[in-house]
Amino acid sequence: MNFWDYSVWGFFNLVTVLLFALIIANILKKHIKFLQASLIPTSVIAGLGILIISTIYKAVTGNHMFDVRAFNYVGTTSLEIITFHCLAFGFIAMTFSSKKKKLSKKRAAEIFNTGVTTVSSYLLQGILGMIITIIAAKFIAGLISGAGILLPFGYGQGTGQALNFGSIFENDHGFSGGKNFGLSVAALGFLSASIGGVIHLNIMKAKGKIKILSKADAVSETADIDNTNESSEMKTKKTINGGLEDLTIQISTIFITYMIAYFLIAFLGNLLPGFKSVLYGFNFLIGVLIASLIKLLLNAMKKGNIVDEDYINPVQMDKLGSFFFDLMIVAGIAAIQLDLLKDYWVTLLVMGILGLLITYFYNRFVAKILFPDYAEEQFLVMYGMLTGTASTGVILLREIDKDFVTPAADNLVYQNFPAIVFGFPMMLLGALAPVEPIKTLIILAIFFVVMNIILFRRQIFLRKK
Repeated sequence: MNFWDYSVWGFFNLVTVLLFALIIANILKKHIKFLQASLIPTSVIAGLGILIISTIYKAVTGNHMFDVRAFNYVGTTSLEIITFHCLAFGFIAMTFSSKKKKLSKKRAAEIFNTGVTTVSSYLLQGILGMIITIIAAKFIAGLISGAGILLPFGYGQGTGQALNFGSIFENDHGFSGGKNFGLSVAALGFLSASIGGVIHLNIMKAKGKIKILSKADAVSETADIDNTNESSEMKTKKTINGGLEDLTIQISTIFITYMIAYFLIAFLGNLLPGFKSVLYGFNFLIGVLIASLIKLLLNAMKKGNIVDEDYINPVQMDKLGSFFFDLMIVAGIAAIQLDLLKDYWVTLLVMGILGLLITYFYNRFVAKILFPDYAEEQFLVMYGMLTGTASTGVILLREIDKDFVTPAADNLVYQNFPAIVFGFPMMLLGALAPVEPIKTLIILAIFFVVMNIILFRRQIFLRKK
């Protein structure tokens, strides 16, 4: 190996382009009023900017911009790898950053309901997506009937999962352009979150139905997100044994956790070779489980006086999680090759528009019924998350609750556990969809009914009494 070889510089050049795009997008968003008003996340602006440039480059030269010598001829593959791993890194960091709080019975019920709402929305998106692609596949060559399940993975779970299952569909089930289809669904989700969120905010403000909340409006039960409390960083920031910097320890913990997750995935993949693709698609979920176990172990060691230092800094972990998700989003959008989607645009647009509408109205209905004390805040944070990411939901929420006066932001953070528990079967249905699309659609519908019985249990059973 020579240090002047492109194999040495290719990946570094690629990551630098992504980070540079994020900085440029951030500058543009601060100075262009249209972008400020749009609420489009900076990472999405960066990704779309790269996508426009790469599309023009392809039209002029006939080659994909990232598959050139400067990127060691494998730039597109590297973008997909970054997207795949950053999904897991982000979720691992989120797991370490979260703190348990003592919750009242009412707050525990609201968090549980938020998690069930998340899964119900996944299911509803899945039902809609499957109906669309089962019909469309009869007329469009190359499109598989089960591709509709990518709607909840792209809208509800974001770029990483859309790529994971799109890759499985493309490699294992012959879905031509499956990866790009999944990434495009995720990109449409971000646009749905931003455009739909802005339209809703403007309509509600014009009608005088929402007001801007600040800490002066806070009551006894106030949501206080850890990453907004700068003093907590000062309290927990330590240098272990007088040597390693705090940030170094956080990054090391994330990477060690992910390596353990990899060995577990590899072991299970060899044990169950028929499920290897699905297991590797669950990289983020297994990473979360390992992170939870490590977190419990460190807490037990601290209580037992085996260690006397706080190795986990929740504030730093939260910032690292945001970094990984930003990198994942810009890489995922940049990896889209529009020329491979020429036969699917009508299907994508129909899925995108109807996905926006069904997510909007369902979550609006749930928020009004189950969260009457802060229905607007709960709706915005859920709609943003279920079309984009958690950060998109927080961006929308800040427009009317900039200091997190209501519990909506806390609901978003703590709903992950019930959402993972109830949502795990959804992952398995993702593997079933390309094989048995009709059966998958029926299961999704039954599962959706069950989830809504659980969600509206008080309204259903108390009314009967």
